Amino acid sequence: MVKKKVMLPADEVDLATVKYQCEVIEAPHLTGFWLKLFVQVVETSIIGPLIISHLKKENKMVEMLKNTVIPEAPMFKPEFPPQEPETEVIPLEEDGTPEERVELALKCLPEYDPAKSWTSDSSDPFRYWSIRDYAYAYRSKLTTPSIVAERFISAIDEFKNKKPPTPLLISYDPGNIRKQAAASTRRFEEGNPLSILDGIFMAIKDDIDCCPYPSNGGTTFFHEIRPVEEDAASVAKLRCCGVILVGKANMHELGLGTTGNNPNYGTTRNPHAPERYTGGSSSGPAAIVAAGLCSAALGTDGGGSVRIPSSLCGVVGLKSTYGRTSMIGSICDSGTVEIIGPLTTTVEDAILVYSAILGSSAADRIALKPSIPQVPILSSHKSSNFLGSLKLGKYTEWFNDVFSTDITEKCEDVINRLNETHGCKTVEIVIPELHEMRNAHIVSIGSESVCGLNPDFEDGKRTKFTDDTRTNLALFRSFTASDYVAAQCLRRRIMLYLTDIFKKVDVIITPTTGMTAPVIPPAALKSGETDLQVAGNLMRFVTLANLLGLPAISVPVGYDKQGLPIGLQLIGRPWCEASILRLAAAVEDDEQWVQASLGLIKFKSTSSYSSHYSLARVYIIYAQVPV
Repeated sequence: MVKKKVMLPADEVDLATVKYQCEVIEAPHLTGFWLKLFVQVVETSIIGPLIISHLKKENKMVEMLKNTVIPEAPMFKPEFPPQEPETEVIPLEEDGTPEERVELALKCLPEYDPAKSWTSDSSDPFRYWSIRDYAYAYRSKLTTPSIVAERFISAIDEFKNKKPPTPLLISYDPGNIRKQAAASTRRFEEGNPLSILDGIFMAIKDDIDCCPYPSNGGTTFFHEIRPVEEDAASVAKLRCCGVILVGKANMHELGLGTTGNNPNYGTTRNPHAPERYTGGSSSGPAAIVAAGLCSAALGTDGGGSVRIPSSLCGVVGLKSTYGRTSMIGSICDSGTVEIIGPLTTTVEDAILVYSAILGSSAADRIALKPSIPQVPILSSHKSSNFLGSLKLGKYTEWFNDVFSTDITEKCEDVINRLNETHGCKTVEIVIPELHEMRNAHIVSIGSESVCGLNPDFEDGKRTKFTDDTRTNLALFRSFTASDYVAAQCLRRRIMLYLTDIFKKVDVIITPTTGMTAPVIPPAALKSGETDLQVAGNLMRFVTLANLLGLPAISVPVGYDKQGLPIGLQLIGRPWCEASILRLAAAVEDDEQWVQASLGLIKFKSTSSYSSHYSLARVYIIYAQVPV
């Protein structure tokens, strides 16, 4: 007989009795032949359900979802309580044009100093060129979008022929890029650029519509059942600003993975160490930005899929509040945990791209009642004063649950500098039921994914999916309606805890991932792999923001002893993107100062191949711009 468990209402839980439980996932790590065999077995009608049931029991999912009474009512979409207004910000009108919003955001940034970017330094063989660097080069006639386009096309062609392969883009048309670049070049010649983003090269993740390319979501066949007829809402806004859209970036198939592995098109490799993963599912967007080929890219984030690869590749990844950007025109446009967000080389660039793409859909405006979007004023000394009033929430036991102490040491150093330099205050917090939260997230995103894929799965396309996708779908298809409702009850319960926490702190601060970039098993390149323990390490800190719809950002804060990037995550109150962007900018400024004082370059290579890969950006810019 199963013993029923009854949870106390969230407001009666004594936080002093909460004990953190380190996450241990019971599941096999499989690649190659054994993964194929496992998929065949787990999809059978008799043995398969028994295996899935066993795995769910081992990971306490059955106990939590079926044998526990949860007193809270379900919350099927994030519901946000009213928030205190942010200060030292510029409001951005959702109904205005993206060009107008980007212009307003530009005014909030510190004054641009060309000397800092255009002074030659032979000791720094590689650096990232920001959006304003490109804008200055174009306006000063140092180069043109057409010249840069040729360098970009040449570099992409070179990467396609490398050993091992480096598949950054799934769909790519040099003629289309040249056409966009020529139009942008003419606008600059006529003195009429559309915005600061005019002529900026950006890649779009393969699950976001971008004409004339298909949206396959990393599959080989989705274009057959879902033709692309127009740009996604976010892509259309970028096009209005003059962005040069270079093609569809590689990704983990249908976003159902955290490594970026994709046997269909080849697995994108980490620019810092090509034998390692980029992280997923926005693997291509992160790699193309980290390699310096694009200043920015668009990804989707349903379970850390923007922030995980940003952390592993050493770039910035922004997840806005759920509903802040429209999902119309993406493959996963009906989910309740996913957003479209930018991956960029700097926080400043994240602010500019975010300002362009923001804007809630009509349905979300009615349901979520979003506050006016805002960006922080970074050009005023008052911004530093504002930082001094911030309270940073840190759950130490959770914070320290990482695979390598290098991660906690780097992140701890950043917190200490924020406190010492800017006067921030760290407040110890406790977040109950994180294990329950993770399971509520996987049931939510898994059930919503299956709901969208079921018609095609049943229509004979099951074998067209990769083996790891089929493994995940076998688990997701085992969730029942009552499981989904229980997960939504847990979602409200966790939201009640976080609402109370945000009465005491302004931002929650964690590492972005519990490990740095994992090694790619050779067998996984052809057949994929399933490794839920690695997935747990990568997702440990990120899913809270997805389940509750909170804004979060990953900002690079250095490297571990192997030269692999480490990311710091900042989670904010609902609709308070300005606060996490301001704090992220301070982290970035401090990190750059520390690295400069130590004589380090911003981009660290760990092998001769990585060095060649990272120098792609130098090939693009240095070849035609005197610096």
